[in-house]
Amino acid sequence: MVEAYWNSSLDWNPSPIVSLATSVDQSQVAAAREDGSVEIWLVSPGSVGWHCQLTIHGNPNSRVSSLVWCHSGSRNPPSGRLFSSSIDGSVSEWDLFDLKQKVVLDSIGVSIWQMAAAPYNEACVIQHELQHVGNGYLNDKSNDAEDEASETSENEDDDSVELHEVSVVENPHLAMGCDDGCVRVYSITNSDELTYNKSLPRVSGRVLSVTWSPDATMIYAGSSDGGHESETSHNFCLFIRCWDAKLAHEIYRITVGLGGLGSGLELCIWSLLALRCGTLVSGDSNGSVQFWDSQHGTLLQAHSLHKGDANALAASPSHNRVFSAGSDGQVILYKLSSSDDNSSKGIKKWVYVSHVRVHTHDIRALTVAVPISQEDDRDERIHCKEKYADKKAKRIRRKEKHISFSYHKWARLGVPMLLSAGDDTKLFAYSVQEFTKFKPHDVCPAPQRVAMQLVHDADVNEMPLLLAQASYWLDILCVHTKSGSVTNMGSCSHGALATTDLLVRVKSKASRKIICSTISASGSLFAYSDHAKPSLFELKRAHGRSGWTVTKRQLPKKLPFAHSMVFSCDSSRLMIAAYDRRIYVVDVGSSELVHTFTPCCEEHDEEMPPSEPPITRMYTSSDGQWLAAINCFGDVHIFNLEIQRQHWFISRMDGASVTAGGFPPQNNNVLIITTSSNRVYALDVEAKKLGDWSIKHTLVLPRRYQEFPGEVIGLSFPRSSSSSTVIIYSARAMCLIDFGLPVDQEDESGLISSQDSVIIKKLQNSPINGCLKRKLQESSLDTKLSDRKNFEFIAFRDPVLFVGHLSKNSLLIIDKPWADVVRTFSAPVHRHIFGT
Repeated sequence: MVEAYWNSSLDWNPSPIVSLATSVDQSQVAAAREDGSVEIWLVSPGSVGWHCQLTIHGNPNSRVSSLVWCHSGSRNPPSGRLFSSSIDGSVSEWDLFDLKQKVVLDSIGVSIWQMAAAPYNEACVIQHELQHVGNGYLNDKSNDAEDEASETSENEDDDSVELHEVSVVENPHLAMGCDDGCVRVYSITNSDELTYNKSLPRVSGRVLSVTWSPDATMIYAGSSDGGHESETSHNFCLFIRCWDAKLAHEIYRITVGLGGLGSGLELCIWSLLALRCGTLVSGDSNGSVQFWDSQHGTLLQAHSLHKGDANALAASPSHNRVFSAGSDGQVILYKLSSSDDNSSKGIKKWVYVSHVRVHTHDIRALTVAVPISQEDDRDERIHCKEKYADKKAKRIRRKEKHISFSYHKWARLGVPMLLSAGDDTKLFAYSVQEFTKFKPHDVCPAPQRVAMQLVHDADVNEMPLLLAQASYWLDILCVHTKSGSVTNMGSCSHGALATTDLLVRVKSKASRKIICSTISASGSLFAYSDHAKPSLFELKRAHGRSGWTVTKRQLPKKLPFAHSMVFSCDSSRLMIAAYDRRIYVVDVGSSELVHTFTPCCEEHDEEMPPSEPPITRMYTSSDGQWLAAINCFGDVHIFNLEIQRQHWFISRMDGASVTAGGFPPQNNNVLIITTSSNRVYALDVEAKKLGDWSIKHTLVLPRRYQEFPGEVIGLSFPRSSSSSTVIIYSARAMCLIDFGLPVDQEDESGLISSQDSVIIKKLQNSPINGCLKRKLQESSLDTKLSDRKNFEFIAFRDPVLFVGHLSKNSLLIIDKPWADVVRTFSAPVHRHIFGT
């Protein structure tokens, strides 16, 4: 019986998404938000759930207008290099290793509305000839092209591999549509700056959209220079121009003007899309989506289904389906008709299929991605070996079943997904091939959730304190619980209420955006870091008054800004994981730097310059001995704070990122971590090996946990030395795991991948042998909970931002109804008025 206290009073203001872009290998999606931050979303190995791997906090005063991912060559990752343009006329590259924004093109003096990368293929550059390439994503059936050709006629909706020729240039090129009516072309080199190539002739008005032809020989640009009434009608016209990319001269122009819903004097072509079948698609401010013959510039079909601006376009990998999205919140599907009459006449006909509306506000961006797992899940599954299971427990023989990687019964690895985002801050995924059959999937039910930390019994007032991090300030709140009904862990009903009182609010200097923060176990010290430097403060009760005072404490000079911060258990030291990839240990009392850790893979590399990715998460043990530092890619570094040396390095466990972690209070030598592949690991830190529980159970967790609803965002341990439980939670649900109870055998898949076998053997056969000093399984609570089902789930009604134990048998749950968050957004650009 656990008592749950709920609170929904905290402010939560996520930022709109203004642009999306898919990586070169189509496995990752970058999302740029209005506050200047960029998020990288991907599907982790062994999972189909989208996971936000990292967030880079850019310049909040420079709004991103477009994102583009370019081929980077063999020396860079297959995902490519990520660039963004901004309204101030600059171009930045986003370093996904160092987690920073680098300006590669200073402001050109005018706004850049959109960028587009020329099609590029490395094999073509090496061989200097035309090369057959796939349709944009990996498919192991490419060798059977002849067999698939016959199947294509039977199923034209199938996004199977289509071979096509692509002409490329030696260096990737970027075309930029600018506010002064120019399209500027730049080359991407290995240097930190873009190289100017050419400018296309200037036109009147603004160039708002730009795209390349699939063979990179032509550039299409949509402008607002034709915003005038025609002589024969009251409809407005605007132009789409086709340019020769090499000679920089105009080949033809298309006069666009279908009427629609536009009523202003200036019409806009917001999006262009060039397809391999020879069709050019445009979306404009009239809400019209038009299909053109790209060879002659003639109109094929026009659809005016959007009740507002058509802001974004995207195509399936096979280019036989096109999606549009607009300010009315709709995503609309158009399909290339396969009628015999049209085929015999050589006419392409694009027909409306269906629409979906799940966004409450304007949709700003669309993109198509193809999640790819790093492990082969088709034939590499083998039965879990008996040595990894409890030999005393009898395994039930059952028919071997392939693990199903699906949500809403449609998401599968290697299957294209459409993603949409916009002003309601949400990111939704759709099935490209089965768009009309399944509902969209909410990728991030709690976008940009408020970072929080709970202090159980603060010395300053002997009450629980909650640190809440907003974008430009920190709030420290006192938590009060009210007696009420009790929530059983097996039910979904709400329990008692918790209230919060604001003690202090500390605003960042010069309104700089806060990156990370932390509060000490005593509650008397707290710290934060912005893009300039870290800052330390002390909280005290005001003498003779009921209020509180905040005093700024000194830190060593010239400390770099931090990605993560944490206090030691006794509040005497502050650990700062800086952007220069080092960890600085500061003595709070003397304000002196006492040690600097350099995370490394090998012990002898500790004196070398930093070479590992920056640390983004840190956890300390309650006895003050261990510091666990984790980077955004999932590598774990364990440091011994007593002897000030790196103790252990654990490479990413299953090729996935670490989503949460911590040292349980009952055992300081055990580190519990969860990964984005929905797995839980118990690591024996002192013995440098995988814990006994993980050896037995990690790879055979119940199916209900493998399909955890939502991305795991945190975990909480009971405040008891005798408890062996942990609560793991996402924005949608929480799960109670008792390490002292057996994993339900009927829910085990009994399957293990060959890659996982290597991980287990490597950690189990560590040269340092030892056992857990105090095993997690040993608990006096076992008999009391013997009737409880392990891995028990509770679904949340509203998005949850934080879950933390107030005591052994009480929880604080911070949630927020999404309807309350939506009310804080600006009104949609288009709002349908019923009856009109």
